[in-house]
Amino acid sequence: MPNPSTRPRPNRVRRNRRVAGGDAARNELVSRSLESAQQCLVNQDYGTAFAHYLLVLNLAPALKDFARESFRFTLFKWAEELDALSRIQDIFDCYEQALELFPNDEVIVNSMGEHLFRMGFRDEAAGYFHKALKLKPDFADAKENFHRVANWLVERWHFLMLNDHKRNAKYQRAIQKAVQSGFNTVLDIGTGTGILSMFAKKAGASEVCACELSNTMYELACEVLSANAMEGEIKILHMKSLDMEIPKDIPNRVSLVVTETVDAGLFGEGIVETLIHAWKHLLLPPQISESQAVPTSGVGRVIPASATVFGMAVQCPEIRRHHRVGVVEVGGVCLTGAPELHSPAIYSTDSDDSTEPYTTERLSRIPGGYTPLTEHFQALTVDFNSPQELGGLCSQKPSRICLPITKHGVLDAIVAWFVLQLDEENSLSTGPEEETCWEQAVYPVQNLLDCAVKPGDSLILEVSCQDAYLRICMVSLVRAGDGMETELDGDPSLSSEAELCSALACLQTTQGRDQQKCMLESSEIALLNNVKYHDSFKTALSKLLSSIRAGGKSESTVLDGTGCSADCGNSQRQDCPNTASDPLYVLDVSEGFSILSLIAAKLGSVKAYSSVEKEQHQTVLKILAETNGVSEEMLEFWLNHVEDDSALLQRPTTDKMWSAVILDCVETCGLIRQELMEKAALARCLLEPGGRIFPGRIVMYGMLVESETLLQESAVQGTEPTLGLNIGPFINQFTVTNPTLFIVLFIYLCSFMFILC
Repeated sequence: MPNPSTRPRPNRVRRNRRVAGGDAARNELVSRSLESAQQCLVNQDYGTAFAHYLLVLNLAPALKDFARESFRFTLFKWAEELDALSRIQDIFDCYEQALELFPNDEVIVNSMGEHLFRMGFRDEAAGYFHKALKLKPDFADAKENFHRVANWLVERWHFLMLNDHKRNAKYQRAIQKAVQSGFNTVLDIGTGTGILSMFAKKAGASEVCACELSNTMYELACEVLSANAMEGEIKILHMKSLDMEIPKDIPNRVSLVVTETVDAGLFGEGIVETLIHAWKHLLLPPQISESQAVPTSGVGRVIPASATVFGMAVQCPEIRRHHRVGVVEVGGVCLTGAPELHSPAIYSTDSDDSTEPYTTERLSRIPGGYTPLTEHFQALTVDFNSPQELGGLCSQKPSRICLPITKHGVLDAIVAWFVLQLDEENSLSTGPEEETCWEQAVYPVQNLLDCAVKPGDSLILEVSCQDAYLRICMVSLVRAGDGMETELDGDPSLSSEAELCSALACLQTTQGRDQQKCMLESSEIALLNNVKYHDSFKTALSKLLSSIRAGGKSESTVLDGTGCSADCGNSQRQDCPNTASDPLYVLDVSEGFSILSLIAAKLGSVKAYSSVEKEQHQTVLKILAETNGVSEEMLEFWLNHVEDDSALLQRPTTDKMWSAVILDCVETCGLIRQELMEKAALARCLLEPGGRIFPGRIVMYGMLVESETLLQESAVQGTEPTLGLNIGPFINQFTVTNPTLFIVLFIYLCSFMFILC
């Protein structure tokens, strides 16, 4: 990263210095402007200095090498001031002017990428980082920046799919058969690296066109085609197929569309909408009958030809841990009064159409494994070579399926996968028992009060594609023997008049709160389910607060990998007496949903501040505070008191200091939040005597592992899996050090030590 605080030596010039080229008047203007620029630097008037340098270097390009260092410094300092004033467009205007003068300056190119990255333009930022590396391959700052964005630009599944020899070979055979059967004008939709397009060209297709929306993948595909000597034989368009027109983008309708715009839930990448548009605007009409093996004239087809979706109900503790709150008390906080908490994978027919109704897992590798509770069932089939069927798919009424339970267990999810029929002979299965690059779609069961099932019970499911997502919704659970049907929201069908009267009597007091719902991220639900972690945190925080009240030194508590605590000094009682007249102040700046502030507020004479930002999350904490006997004035929301996140760390009041500040420095995936770590120094200045930061320091442990699976997920392994095509060296530029290559254990230390996995 450029260091704008390092001031370059002024490039002193004499008034009578001759500038190559131009007349005397221009030379005089250049000389005066250069001196003015240098004087402005001394006065820290960077905006004016930048304007002078632009004038000088446009009038006298021969001075570029002479003024380069000072110009960079001026640009970076002026950009800092513009950023502080939120003049974002002016920043980019300045960089565009700078790059017109120095298009091959790797430092300016990299700095432009850094500004784009901070503004959220990751794809564009990567382009600048990549260019900076090409200009100077050993440029450490650009290399670090490029690796930072690589995960966002080229998702890890690209490596898995390219390493899947079986998948690639079947696509190649299906494409070769179609092309050699006469379908020899080809459009590859969502080409990625261009592998399917190259299969078509190698099979003898007369015309091949491909389209790709991602700028990174488009540029990558161009490099791959060039390396395989096909850049002039395959036309690549940087656009969505939905925006393609004839003859503007391709001259005529094509006879074959090849695509793999599918996700674990089959329809999530928009294959239905894509193919409906292709049949209407880009493809020749379909074959009249299946017996028409060879097209006589003007006939089109799609690879894959069709798909069949399968599913089953499973028990899986790991899925349950991430999608259903299964505890009633954590850290002394009773959760029974909380609104209904659910993960983003909303399991309901009433959910927002824009919400993806499933998450994904590779069941064959999921920690703790899974247990099938039903037989496999066929959910639906779709013919991609039938425009009529595709057009009616999303408008069809949901189909109902009765699924018998075959094994005792806990109903945690419905999982789904599909078989992609490429043609009559070649198919790909994404099933959990297959050796495949695919994950399975997981529909967690979240709203059922009693999830225990047994043989004889039956699930009633609804399957639909009403909003271009595959939705598998559990309508009800029919219990064996008693005929009672439990609806999705957990309300049982009442089988007697007494039960009905009892329910009506409770309705007035329960319906308001029961109807409240709140969405948490799956990682937040998993953390909320970690009872030992929260209980140990309560113990450690209690000892700290007791020590502050007593004016003594605090003792240490260690959290092991599961959150279990062990005393590292003489034991003290956990509950702090409310002896102080003034409350102690505790600030929790954990990201996302956290109940640590509420745990602190329950310790007695503690005024706790939560940094929870979302209104729904604040509502949940308020309800929990009320049901746990915490008065309203003892739990507040810190972001309501500060202007923005940049002012997060400051005194609670002008005359008070914090007793404890909780910095959530480690993400649940194991990555360290560097920007929060940098705030620790400021947080220490805000503590009262004896106060502590959580964590005080982090110790990281790791070990080297050997794993073929991680290699497959991290880089393309030669040309063998890609059937001789040279793709690996280009996409492997986006290989990053996989954090899962190291088994990392983080140790949190205040005056206590916390080990948080």
